[in-house]
Amino acid sequence: MKLISWNVNGLRACMNKGFAGFMEKIDADAVCVQETKMQPEQADFSFEGYEAYWNSAVKKGYSGTAVFTRVPPLSVTYGIGVQGHDEEGRVITAEYPDFYLVNVYTPNSQRGLTRLDYRMQWEEDFRAYVCGLDRSKPVIICGDLNVAHEEIDIKNAKSNRGNAGFTDEEREKLTELLESGFVDSFRMLYPDLTGAYSWWSYQFNAREKNTGWRIDYFLVSERLKGRIAGAKIHAEVLGSDHCPVELLLTE
Repeated sequence: MKLISWNVNGLRACMNKGFAGFMEKIDADAVCVQETKMQPEQADFSFEGYEAYWNSAVKKGYSGTAVFTRVPPLSVTYGIGVQGHDEEGRVITAEYPDFYLVNVYTPNSQRGLTRLDYRMQWEEDFRAYVCGLDRSKPVIICGDLNVAHEEIDIKNAKSNRGNAGFTDEEREKLTELLESGFVDSFRMLYPDLTGAYSWWSYQFNAREKNTGWRIDYFLVSERLKGRIAGAKIHAEVLGSDHCPVELLLTE
Protein backbone atom coordinates (compact mmCIF):
# COMPACT_ATOMS: atom_id res chain seq x y z
CA MET A 1 0.00 0.00 0.00
CA LYS A 2 1.43 3.34 -1.01
CA LEU A 3 0.62 6.36 1.16
CA ILE A 4 1.55 9.98 0.41
CA SER A 5 1.51 13.06 2.64
CA TRP A 6 2.02 16.63 1.38
CA ASN A 7 1.58 20.08 2.86
CA VAL A 8 0.42 21.81 -0.32
CA ASN A 9 0.36 25.37 1.10
CA GLY A 10 -2.98 26.07 -0.55
CA LEU A 11 -4.49 23.28 -2.63
CA ARG A 12 -6.04 25.53 -5.28
CA ALA A 13 -2.66 27.20 -5.82
CA CYS A 14 -0.97 23.81 -5.93
CA MET A 15 -3.48 22.62 -8.52
CA ASN A 16 -2.09 25.36 -10.76
CA LYS A 17 1.42 24.03 -10.14
CA GLY A 18 0.93 20.42 -11.15
CA PHE A 19 -0.91 18.72 -8.30
CA ALA A 20 -3.30 16.83 -10.59
CA GLY A 21 -0.38 15.51 -12.65
CA PHE A 22 1.37 14.45 -9.46
CA MET A 23 -1.73 12.55 -8.32
CA GLU A 24 -1.82 10.64 -11.59
CA LYS A 25 1.89 9.92 -11.70
CA ILE A 26 2.39 8.90 -8.07
CA ASP A 27 -0.37 6.25 -8.27
CA ALA A 28 -0.93 6.14 -4.50
CA ASP A 29 -3.63 4.32 -2.57
CA ALA A 30 -4.19 7.34 -0.34
CA VAL A 31 -2.94 10.93 -0.45
CA CYS A 32 -3.16 13.08 2.67
CA VAL A 33 -2.76 16.82 2.25
CA GLN A 34 -2.37 19.59 4.78
CA GLU A 35 -2.88 23.33 4.63
CA THR A 36 -5.60 23.08 1.99
CA LYS A 37 -6.70 26.66 2.78
CA MET A 38 -10.13 26.04 1.24
CA GLN A 39 -13.65 24.80 1.81
CA PRO A 40 -14.83 21.64 -0.01
CA GLU A 41 -17.44 23.57 -1.97
CA GLN A 42 -14.60 25.56 -3.54
CA ALA A 43 -13.19 22.43 -5.18
CA ASP A 44 -13.77 22.59 -8.92
CA PHE A 45 -11.69 19.43 -9.36
CA SER A 46 -11.79 15.75 -8.48
CA PHE A 47 -9.45 12.80 -8.93
CA GLU A 48 -10.68 9.74 -10.77
CA GLY A 49 -10.88 6.68 -8.57
CA TYR A 50 -10.46 8.61 -5.31
CA GLU A 51 -12.98 9.41 -2.60
CA ALA A 52 -12.38 12.81 -1.00
CA TYR A 53 -12.75 13.74 2.67
CA TRP A 54 -12.29 17.32 3.87
CA ASN A 55 -11.78 18.98 7.23
CA SER A 56 -11.67 22.74 6.75
CA ALA A 57 -11.01 25.46 9.30
CA VAL A 58 -13.83 27.70 10.40
CA LYS A 59 -11.59 30.60 9.39
CA LYS A 60 -11.63 30.87 5.59
CA GLY A 61 -8.36 30.42 3.71
CA TYR A 62 -6.56 28.94 6.71
CA SER A 63 -5.18 25.54 7.70
CA GLY A 64 -7.33 22.56 6.65
CA THR A 65 -6.70 18.93 5.74
CA ALA A 66 -8.00 16.50 3.14
CA VAL A 67 -7.68 12.80 2.36
CA PHE A 68 -8.02 11.34 -1.14
CA THR A 69 -8.30 7.56 -0.97
CA ARG A 70 -8.83 4.76 -3.46
CA VAL A 71 -9.54 2.28 -0.67
CA PRO A 72 -12.92 3.03 0.92
CA PRO A 73 -12.41 3.62 4.65
CA LEU A 74 -14.48 1.78 7.21
CA SER A 75 -15.08 5.13 8.88
CA VAL A 76 -13.83 8.71 8.81
CA THR A 77 -13.71 11.11 11.75
CA TYR A 78 -12.73 14.76 11.94
CA GLY A 79 -10.73 16.44 14.69
CA ILE A 80 -9.61 14.95 17.99
CA GLY A 81 -12.69 15.69 20.04
CA VAL A 82 -11.38 18.88 21.65
CA GLN A 83 -13.38 21.92 20.64
CA GLY A 84 -10.56 24.43 21.10
CA HIS A 85 -8.46 22.50 18.57
CA ASP A 86 -11.04 21.21 16.16
CA GLU A 87 -12.12 24.56 14.73
CA GLU A 88 -8.90 24.70 12.71
CA GLY A 89 -9.49 21.58 10.59
CA ARG A 90 -6.19 19.97 11.49
CA VAL A 91 -6.98 16.26 11.74
CA ILE A 92 -8.77 13.63 9.65
CA THR A 93 -8.74 9.99 10.73
CA ALA A 94 -9.56 7.31 8.16
CA GLU A 95 -10.09 3.83 9.56
CA TYR A 96 -9.00 0.86 7.44
CA PRO A 97 -9.23 -2.82 8.34
CA ASP A 98 -5.64 -3.04 9.61
CA PHE A 99 -4.95 0.48 10.91
CA TYR A 100 -6.06 4.04 11.47
CA LEU A 101 -4.56 6.66 9.15
CA VAL A 102 -4.32 10.00 10.95
CA ASN A 103 -3.67 13.02 8.71
CA VAL A 104 -2.46 15.94 10.83
CA TYR A 105 -1.35 19.53 10.39
CA THR A 106 0.28 20.46 13.69
CA PRO A 107 -0.04 24.11 14.80
CA ASN A 108 2.98 26.31 14.21
CA SER A 109 4.42 27.98 17.31
CA GLN A 110 4.79 31.16 15.26
CA ARG A 111 7.48 33.82 15.16
CA GLY A 112 8.41 34.88 18.66
CA LEU A 113 6.88 31.62 19.94
CA THR A 114 3.59 33.43 20.49
CA ARG A 115 1.69 30.16 20.13
CA LEU A 116 4.11 27.82 21.92
CA ASP A 117 1.93 27.42 25.02
CA TYR A 118 -1.03 26.50 22.83
CA ARG A 119 1.19 24.12 20.87
CA MET A 120 2.23 22.34 24.06
CA GLN A 121 -1.42 21.74 24.98
CA TRP A 122 -2.14 20.55 21.45
CA GLU A 123 0.75 18.07 21.70
CA GLU A 124 -0.63 16.59 24.92
CA ASP A 125 -4.15 16.29 23.54
CA PHE A 126 -3.05 14.88 20.19
CA ARG A 127 -0.83 12.26 21.84
CA ALA A 128 -3.72 11.20 24.06
CA TYR A 129 -5.92 10.91 20.97
CA VAL A 130 -3.58 8.73 18.90
CA CYS A 131 -2.63 6.58 21.88
CA GLY A 132 -6.33 5.98 22.44
CA LEU A 133 -6.69 4.83 18.83
CA ASP A 134 -3.59 2.66 19.18
CA ARG A 135 -5.26 0.68 21.94
CA SER A 136 -7.84 -0.42 19.37
CA LYS A 137 -5.66 -1.06 16.30
CA PRO A 138 -2.33 0.17 14.90
CA VAL A 139 -2.01 3.81 13.85
CA ILE A 140 -0.20 5.58 11.02
CA ILE A 141 0.29 9.31 11.68
CA CYS A 142 1.23 11.42 8.68
CA GLY A 143 1.53 15.10 8.01
CA ASP A 144 3.32 18.32 8.75
CA LEU A 145 4.33 18.02 12.41
CA ASN A 146 6.03 21.44 12.31
CA VAL A 147 9.14 20.25 14.11
CA ALA A 148 12.57 19.04 13.07
CA HIS A 149 13.20 16.29 15.60
CA GLU A 150 16.98 15.97 15.70
CA GLU A 151 19.91 18.04 14.48
CA ILE A 152 20.25 15.72 11.47
CA ASP A 153 16.77 16.87 10.40
CA ILE A 154 17.71 20.52 9.88
CA LYS A 155 20.45 22.21 7.89
CA ASN A 156 21.47 24.88 10.40
CA ALA A 157 20.78 23.35 13.79
CA LYS A 158 22.85 25.68 15.95
CA SER A 159 21.50 28.93 14.55
CA ASN A 160 17.90 27.67 14.58
CA ARG A 161 17.81 26.24 18.09
CA GLY A 162 15.01 27.96 19.98
CA ASN A 163 13.18 29.07 16.85
CA ALA A 164 9.66 27.85 16.10
CA GLY A 165 9.91 24.29 14.85
CA PHE A 166 13.22 23.63 16.59
CA THR A 167 12.64 24.51 20.21
CA ASP A 168 13.66 22.05 22.88
CA GLU A 169 10.02 21.90 23.98
CA GLU A 170 8.67 20.92 20.55
CA ARG A 171 11.39 18.38 19.96
CA GLU A 172 10.78 16.80 23.35
CA LYS A 173 7.07 16.44 22.59
CA LEU A 174 7.91 14.46 19.44
CA THR A 175 10.27 12.31 21.50
CA GLU A 176 7.42 11.67 23.94
CA LEU A 177 5.12 10.69 21.10
CA LEU A 178 7.65 8.24 19.69
CA GLU A 179 8.28 6.80 23.15
CA SER A 180 4.53 6.20 23.44
CA GLY A 181 4.86 3.40 20.89
CA PHE A 182 5.56 4.93 17.48
CA VAL A 183 8.37 4.72 14.93
CA ASP A 184 9.66 7.42 12.56
CA SER A 185 9.53 5.34 9.38
CA PHE A 186 12.07 7.38 7.44
CA ARG A 187 14.68 7.38 10.21
CA MET A 188 14.11 3.69 10.83
CA LEU A 189 15.27 3.01 7.26
CA TYR A 190 17.79 5.86 6.96
CA PRO A 191 19.12 6.59 10.45
CA ASP A 192 22.22 8.47 9.29
CA LEU A 193 21.11 10.09 6.04
CA THR A 194 21.87 13.80 6.00
CA GLY A 195 20.46 16.48 3.71
CA ALA A 196 17.01 14.84 3.71
CA TYR A 197 14.51 17.68 4.07
CA SER A 198 10.84 18.23 3.27
CA TRP A 199 10.45 22.00 3.76
CA TRP A 200 12.47 24.98 2.54
CA SER A 201 11.91 28.68 3.09
CA TYR A 202 10.94 30.68 0.03
CA GLN A 203 13.72 33.11 0.99
CA PHE A 204 17.44 33.09 0.22
CA ASN A 205 17.19 30.40 -2.51
CA ALA A 206 16.86 27.89 0.31
CA ARG A 207 15.52 25.08 -1.85
CA GLU A 208 18.20 25.45 -4.49
CA LYS A 209 20.82 25.32 -1.73
CA ASN A 210 18.95 22.52 0.10
CA THR A 211 18.88 24.61 3.26
CA GLY A 212 15.89 22.79 4.64
CA TRP A 213 14.07 21.11 7.50
CA ARG A 214 12.52 17.64 7.73
CA ILE A 215 9.17 18.40 9.36
CA ASP A 216 6.85 16.06 7.40
CA TYR A 217 6.59 12.53 8.72
CA PHE A 218 5.05 9.10 8.65
CA LEU A 219 5.01 7.71 12.18
CA VAL A 220 3.70 4.17 12.62
CA SER A 221 2.75 2.06 15.60
CA GLU A 222 5.63 -0.15 16.75
CA ARG A 223 3.73 -3.29 15.81
CA LEU A 224 3.43 -2.09 12.20
CA LYS A 225 7.13 -1.45 11.65
CA GLY A 226 7.66 -4.91 10.17
CA ARG A 227 5.41 -3.87 7.28
CA ILE A 228 7.48 -0.80 6.35
CA ALA A 229 8.79 -1.57 2.88
CA GLY A 230 9.93 1.91 1.91
CA ALA A 231 10.00 5.58 2.81
CA LYS A 232 10.80 8.44 0.46
CA ILE A 233 11.07 12.20 0.43
CA HIS A 234 10.11 13.50 -3.02
CA ALA A 235 12.28 16.62 -3.00
CA GLU A 236 12.08 16.77 -6.79
CA VAL A 237 8.34 17.54 -6.69
CA LEU A 238 7.60 21.27 -6.74
CA GLY A 239 4.36 23.16 -6.18
CA SER A 240 4.71 24.07 -2.50
CA ASP A 241 7.37 25.08 0.01
CA HIS A 242 7.02 21.48 1.26
CA CYS A 243 7.51 18.35 -0.82
CA PRO A 244 5.57 15.09 -0.62
CA VAL A 245 6.71 12.24 1.62
CA GLU A 246 5.86 8.60 1.04
CA LEU A 247 5.35 5.40 3.04
CA LEU A 248 5.20 1.99 1.37
CA LEU A 249 3.61 -0.82 3.37
CA THR A 250 3.56 -4.52 2.61
CA GLU A 251 0.11 -6.07 2.63
